Amino acid sequence: MFRKIIFLSFIVALSLFATAQINEDSLKSKYDPHVLFSPLFYPTGSTITRAATGEPNINYWQNRADYQISASLNDETHEITGSVIITYKNNSPHNLPFLWLQLDQNLFNKESRGQARMPLDSRSRYGDSKSDFNGGYKITSVKLVGSKDVDANYIINDTRMQIRLPKPLTANGDIIKIKIDYSFTLPEEGSDRCGILHTKNGSIFAVAQWYPRMCVFDDIEGWNTLPYLGAGEFYLEYGDFDVTITAPASHIVVASGTLQNPKEVLTPIQMQRLELAKKSDATVMIRTEDEVTDTSSRPQGKTLTWHFKMFNARDVSWASSKSFIWDAARINLPSGKTSLAMSVYPAEAVGKTRWSRSTEYIKGSIENYSKRWYEFPYPYAVNVATNINGMEYPGIVFCNSKSTGSSLFEVTDHEFGHTWFPMIVGSNERKYGWMDEGFNTFMNSIAIQDFNKGEYYETPRNMQVMAQYEFNINTEPIMTTPDAMKELNIGIALYFKPGYGLELLRNQILGPDRFDYAFRTYIERWAYKHPTPWDFFRTIENVAGEDLGWFWKEWFLENYRLDQAIVSVKYDNDDEANGAIVTIANLDQMAMPVILYYETKSGKNGTIKLPVEVWNNTKIWKVKLPTTEKLAKVVIDPDKVFPDMNFSNNTWKE
Repeated sequence: MFRKIIFLSFIVALSLFATAQINEDSLKSKYDPHVLFSPLFYPTGSTITRAATGEPNINYWQNRADYQISASLNDETHEITGSVIITYKNNSPHNLPFLWLQLDQNLFNKESRGQARMPLDSRSRYGDSKSDFNGGYKITSVKLVGSKDVDANYIINDTRMQIRLPKPLTANGDIIKIKIDYSFTLPEEGSDRCGILHTKNGSIFAVAQWYPRMCVFDDIEGWNTLPYLGAGEFYLEYGDFDVTITAPASHIVVASGTLQNPKEVLTPIQMQRLELAKKSDATVMIRTEDEVTDTSSRPQGKTLTWHFKMFNARDVSWASSKSFIWDAARINLPSGKTSLAMSVYPAEAVGKTRWSRSTEYIKGSIENYSKRWYEFPYPYAVNVATNINGMEYPGIVFCNSKSTGSSLFEVTDHEFGHTWFPMIVGSNERKYGWMDEGFNTFMNSIAIQDFNKGEYYETPRNMQVMAQYEFNINTEPIMTTPDAMKELNIGIALYFKPGYGLELLRNQILGPDRFDYAFRTYIERWAYKHPTPWDFFRTIENVAGEDLGWFWKEWFLENYRLDQAIVSVKYDNDDEANGAIVTIANLDQMAMPVILYYETKSGKNGTIKLPVEVWNNTKIWKVKLPTTEKLAKVVIDPDKVFPDMNFSNNTWKE
């Protein structure tokens, strides 16, 4: 009897298989479900440092770098002269016979690899082949600090420095101090990351990548020494910063961290106004437009030295100018703590639709992200008006002085959104730019709805237009090193496409509750640590309770495209009273859930949502509609939320 049942089951299955083959073979479909739903997505399992759950494992480690920096600005020659003492701690289980440091300013040397990549026939964001600027570090001394300082044995290769130690830095906690004296000329156009803006009341110096920084030594690649070419951003260790900046006395200096000596560098009225701002939700003027040209608004003297401290950060940056108008307001954080939002900008940027609202935007952005995701960790948040289109550093960002209205809100919100990625969650931007830009773009899409009851929110364009742009066949996969992308594709692959993918994951696949909980957990797990893409993927899956290998593969690792289609609509037994059977197909290699809308002749309508699992093992699927009358139309994805490349085959009409 058992054999007979098995045999009959085999005959039925064979019959169904043959029918399915006939239907599938008649389709012109590129879809192979076995490629997408392979169980072998993750390259490795759990390690002693990274758990299969996506969290740091019991023996996770990372090294530490503390910096003591003294620098001075010559506002006539644009030269910055500095000295840095780096205290580096080797927490790894490996002895280190040499150290690697980043010398990012060397990008601006005419002989650098980055300059060699500048196109002859167009202007790159990262440089200009026609520029005669020849910058880079001038290193005058490198010493190992001890009871007696000794000259270090070092080499400089493009944007990296290797220090070969007289004896290895031993594992599990050994510490070394390095002192480097240096100078460089600040470029006016610094790859849109630093620069000089000339205004009627004086130049604004936005200073970044301005001191030798330790490369990261981690459990994934050992030393991370990719050269700085412009597109790939940064990967940095965490530590404390003690910074002094000497600038002309006529200047206001703002920087990452807390000002330690306000009495020495501010006037009594400015200190009084700052204290008022710390208690005010409304913006308070610290230095007005009229005061910019009033010499009494600055202490007298030739130069002043500003002292800042920043704790548990990956970097610091600063800006200096005699043209700064300065305002501030309190930021209210969920724990009851407060921070201070501050904006500095020239007279040309004043206006109700311009930088006069910048501090309001900072406050709204940071309060929102602190409530939604993770509390803002810094005592100050400074927005600097510059010639830079948008660049982020811990506690300070550079935005374009010409931005107005929604553009100024969006760039401010975006740059401060980077506080969470990569300032708090310290991913490797040099290799995985989407892990900060894409995550941030996703967060921005929610924040713009939240700010001031949606003041700047506009309903996004549907994917009938955007799919052709974001899934162009000439676009590289998201999981591509930024330096290996065509510059025109960076906006798609690092910003829009990963941001949009996370929106779909949140709103159409997991739902906001599960996604938000998993996303917050990822931030908490990896705050001030170094996650990889696989740590992110595993965390979302484990916390949300969903196998998403198919999604990560099609969206991040590959450049797959989506084409869902209606093949036919027929009434069951040719009688509309029995309901309708809709045959749908997946015609390209991406798979997504299905949203099926139907409307009857009398105007009744409904929606059926199918999970992505209907495409687990087939290119074609049949759906029974619960109708009892003739249909007027059936539509796949009526609101066009999925990136379908051909919406013309998504609709059936009577």
